[in-house]
Amino acid sequence: MADCNETLRELEAFLDGELPVDTRESVHTHLEGCMDCLQAFDFHAELRTVVREKCRNDEIPPGLLAKIEQCFGEDFDGDGVIG
Repeated sequence: MADCNETLRELEAFLDGELPVDTRESVHTHLEGCMDCLQAFDFHAELRTVVREKCRNDEIPPGLLAKIEQCFGEDFDGDGVIG
């Protein structure tokens, strides 16, 4: 079973569905039994929803995509896909 530190460290990847099955199950089990971590999870999930809704119709500021491309270097293909 994951402990609180491990669970909190993995929350973003858990929300993104990026964890291996065994880690995902461990985090899920921990969340079921730990009110503090569940509250942190709920906060992160709600924050993502609010940000997504608030930014849904906003245009990307000029130059931001170029800065993002620079951060990813050659791994960024310019079509908004990392790969």
